[in-house]
Amino acid sequence: MLLVGGLAVLGWVAWQFWGTNWVSHRAQDRIVKQVEKKWEADSVDVVEVPEGNVSALIRIPEFGDDYVIPVLEGTSDDVLSSGFGHFDDTAGPGEAGNFALAAHRITHGEPLRDMPNLEAGDEVVVETRDATYTYVLTTGGDDLTVSFEDGWVLDALPKNPEKGGVQPDQRQGQKLITLTTCAELFHTDERLVAFGVLKERTPR
Repeated sequence: MLLVGGLAVLGWVAWQFWGTNWVSHRAQDRIVKQVEKKWEADSVDVVEVPEGNVSALIRIPEFGDDYVIPVLEGTSDDVLSSGFGHFDDTAGPGEAGNFALAAHRITHGEPLRDMPNLEAGDEVVVETRDATYTYVLTTGGDDLTVSFEDGWVLDALPKNPEKGGVQPDQRQGQKLITLTTCAELFHTDERLVAFGVLKERTPR
């Protein structure tokens, strides 16, 4: 019984660390192809897929030429198993305010596994049906760690309550992006947060 129990635990761990990645990578690839095909064929900004509503695609050049992950509306478990989640009530791509996103760092495709490697000056490219928005990070991927309860990072203009803490430039009307993910690989009490600002918009 102990042997069977041990094998069951090992099987569950293997599924979490390898199985969910395999499933999520397949889903992400399928969703990206569906979205690109739909954008070419129809004048539809948001594409409905079984996992949710896709509003954009994310490319981070620092993570390689093949890196492209869908952005789905909301941050439910199903959404985060399929790509980036766009926090409700935050700005959309290219809009004034804070385009705030969350993604897994481990399991379920691991879109932000290498978040700590990001540096200020790295680009985050957001594609929609109409345009491509290039954001430039103003903070590094491991410059700021917050509690999962620190909702200020989702504000239209995030202001760190700690004096001298990491935050975007405090100028109203900016077009910001915020990336959030788990700070540690094996528990989820804290978040890594990186801020960026829109550099340019080009027609897609």
